[in-house]
This record gives sequence, C-alpha cells and structure tokens, in this order.
Amino acid sequence: MLGDEAIAQGAIDAGVSGVYAYPGTPSTEIMEYVQLSREAAERGIHRRWSANEKTAMEAAIGMSYAGKRALVCFKHVGLNVAADAFVNAAITGVNGGLVVLVADDPSMHSSQNEQDSRNYAKFALVPCLEPSNQQEAYEMIGKGFELSEAMNTPVLLRVTTRMAHSRAGVTLRKDKKEQNQMTLPKDPRQFVLLPAIARRNYKQLLEMQPKMEADSEASPYNKLTKGKQGGVGIITTGIAYNYICEALSDTAHDYSILKVTQYPLPRKLVKELYDYCSELIVMEEGYPVVEEMLRGYLNEGKKISGRLDGLLPRDGELNPNLVAKALGRPIAEGEAIPDLVAGRPPSLCPGCGHRDMYEMVNTVVAEYGTGRVFADIGCYTLGALPPFNAINTCVDMGASITMAKGAADAGLVPAVAVIGDSTFTHSGMTGLLDAVNENSPITVIISDNSTTGMTGGQDSAAFGHLVKICEGIGVDPAHIRLMVPLKKNLAENVAIMREEMEYKGVSVIIPQRECIQTYERRQRAKKAAEKKAAAEKEACGCTECGK
Repeated sequence: MLGDEAIAQGAIDAGVSGVYAYPGTPSTEIMEYVQLSREAAERGIHRRWSANEKTAMEAAIGMSYAGKRALVCFKHVGLNVAADAFVNAAITGVNGGLVVLVADDPSMHSSQNEQDSRNYAKFALVPCLEPSNQQEAYEMIGKGFELSEAMNTPVLLRVTTRMAHSRAGVTLRKDKKEQNQMTLPKDPRQFVLLPAIARRNYKQLLEMQPKMEADSEASPYNKLTKGKQGGVGIITTGIAYNYICEALSDTAHDYSILKVTQYPLPRKLVKELYDYCSELIVMEEGYPVVEEMLRGYLNEGKKISGRLDGLLPRDGELNPNLVAKALGRPIAEGEAIPDLVAGRPPSLCPGCGHRDMYEMVNTVVAEYGTGRVFADIGCYTLGALPPFNAINTCVDMGASITMAKGAADAGLVPAVAVIGDSTFTHSGMTGLLDAVNENSPITVIISDNSTTGMTGGQDSAAFGHLVKICEGIGVDPAHIRLMVPLKKNLAENVAIMREEMEYKGVSVIIPQRECIQTYERRQRAKKAAEKKAAAEKEACGCTECGK
C-alpha cells in the first residue's frame, strides 16, 4: 500500500464513521481510497469532499460530538485554513475519537511552503503521531483514535510526501472494530466555548499533559537502541529513521539511536540517551522541532548537531545521502545530468480551457499595462510561466480576489483576479463579498473547468452553482458574464472582458469549459460502457429483452 492507502484502510478497520477532506497533494489519495472502497460503502462511512479544510475540520468535530470516530485529511497549508477549528477542538475535547491527518511537503514539490505541522500539535497541546513506515501508518490510525478517546483530545497524525507516496507491504489487523454507537457528550456544555467553560476545559487539557507524555514514554513506537557508551547518539523522527537504516545498513556501527514517532517528546528516553552518549545528532524531516526542544532542556554542555548548526541542510527533504554524509559515511551518487538535457517545467494540458482564458486576459490587459493580474492556487497558476507570463501573484487559496481589491483600493484600476471554480468556493466567496460591499472596481475571472483539476479531478463544490452564488453575494446580474473559452470565440470574449474592465464596480466573468482530463476520462468510460452493452446484446441473441 501507499502510505496514504494504509492510513485510509487503517481508519476503516479502526471503526471510522466519517472521513472529511479537501484535496491537496500529498494527502489526496486517502479520501480517494475510501471513496473507492467497497468495504467503506458497506459500512456506510461518510466520504464526500468538503468545500474547504475548515468545513472539513468542523464537520469532523460534529461527528465526534455525536460519539463517532472521524478522520479529517488535508495537506500542511490546509491546516492553516482549519487552524481556528483545530486549536479550539483541543479545548472542547472530543466525544468520539478525532484524528487530524496532515501531509507535509518538505522541498515544496507542490506547495507554497514547507512548514512542519508538528508545531501545530505542540501549539495546541495535543498528541502527535509520525509513522516511520507504511505498517506504522496503518496501525497509528487505530492508535490515534484510542489515544483521542482516552485523552479527550484530537490527535494529529503527521506524514510527509515520501511516506504518503511510497509503497510497502502492510499486514492488516484481523480484529476490525465496529463503528461507535451514536452517543451525545455526557457534559452537555463541553462543546460550548463560552469563556468560563473554555477556561475550565483548558485546565483539563493542561492536566492531561503528563498523561500524554507518559503514554509517549511507554509507546512501542518510541524505541531506544543503545550502541557504544560514550559514543554518538542519534535522535530521529518519522521517515528519517528509514534514511538512517539505509545509510547504516552495509556496515557495523556504534551509534545509539532513539526513534521518535509519538509526541510529546519522551523526555526520559531522550535524557537516557543524552547521559549515555558524548554528543547527539538530530535527524528529522522538516523543521528542527526536536532539535530546538533539546536545546531548551538539555543545555548541559554536550554537543547537539542537526539542521540548526549546518550538519544537515536547513531546508528541503532528507535523503540517505545527506544522512550518510552527516555520519561520515560514503555516499553513492549517480552520473551528473549532462548539459544537453534541458529541464521541462510543468505546463497546462493541450486543450485546456485555461489556455484560451489567458489568451483573452493577455490581449485585454496589455491595453492597460502589466502588473494587474492577481491569481490563485490551481492549474491556472501555471499561467505564470511561458508562453503566457500572464499573472503577477499567487499567495494562498482565495487571495486573488482580496489582493485585487486591495490593489484597487490603492489606485490600481482596473485590477483583475483569476480564480478557479473549486478555489472560489473554497475561500474566494468571502473576498467577493468584501468587494461587493464596497463596489470595488475589480474584474473577477472564475475559470470554471467543472472539477478540482490540480489534484486529479475531484468533484468541485461549485459545480452548477457559480452564477447563483455570485448573485446571492450581491454581484449585479448584468455584470455576471458567461463565456466559452475557445479560439473561435476569442474576439467575442475579448470584447466582453474589455467591457467589464471598463465598468467601475465588481464584475464577474465565468469562462466555462470542462477540464480536458476529466472529459477524456468520461469519454473513455462512455465508450467502455457502450462496448460492454453491445457485447452483452450480441451474447444474448434475443430481440425481446432489449439488452
């Protein structure tokens, strides 16, 4: 199984009743696996995509309130969107078990930053699990639900890109757990965060901290293996443990190794390693979270190395060569890439409607001067690259509309926002409301390909609703313009955009054309169904049944 698949199956086997998510690499395959699972269907597990990460988190809290186990999944920047609900869920506590799966993306393979979600667990004072392999990923979902219910708190399960998208054998549990029965909280005011109740709940959360740490100390997933006394000790976390095993696999070694995959940090094990060794090296995927904590309470003179002192790079993923180099071991490197091999940047698919949309945008914006197109997160972000070079910003989901409004407030008129249909319902609607309330002179282009295209073609919450949403928010219907982005319509579309950019208020242009990838998949499925029907009819040989 992929790490993501192991997590999904682990949740099913641990008695989950609902999975809530918004697609984002490298977490997307978890929900997709559950959606395709016959077992999940038979168990009646909720498995529909949410409009954004915040709504997913809040729906999962609601399922926990009703006494059932819930899993919520998103990538690391999605936790930023859900942070309000996530942090407060630690104060409300849980009823049914609640696991928050966050997939971090060190090296930013498909992300705006490489933040480390362990900081959120530390900030919210909740347990964190970080599997080092696919088997642990499968088992830790069940552990997470049990820990959540035992500690009355959500549990964060953190994976990284390589864990999510690498594959290994997984042994499934035989004692699959039935779903919890629906039960309401014993304390009817537990989830009401009025200040007096929140203060009481927060004290309870603080009182639970020693129990969380004790559970970490006793966890079979935190393991200390001693080598030579007085030698070098290594503290490693999550998938980085695999890189150490690979780097040290060929020869005997004297290192003492503490593998940490459950937090809070097991201080007794850390102190035992510290006292046993002459110095420590910390190897962790992501930020120097553990390394910084060690410097806080092990400042007793021994050397502690890692990402902070340059022994390991401060940014990017770890890998076996970086680990081996830090340990003074030989490294294996392939041949250098010859100069004749050119890098190939990503590009919009041939036949993509965004291409024709950007041709329209470039044609009209050139009449006003460059530097006025604010874009968003999605396939259309590739409009920043040649041959289009069409957009000037891409900061976070939903920022296109609000940044265009702010620029217009500063006097940059007209200003253009480019956002996709899925991103618009994720976090663009509130920005449009701000613009409507001030009748800001901006043109919003909602490039509608009827899917969440960037992450593989998941359902879009906006499908069939965009015009009604814009009207409901308050956009003048006369300035909501639909168009079909095709080359044959370029002159007509340019005229519409030029007209709306001249309008001194909020206008919305919606170019609508199905994603070429989902269109081709749909056509293949249609042909396969027709072929199957024809074969069945021929095999039947009957003119009566209609088959």
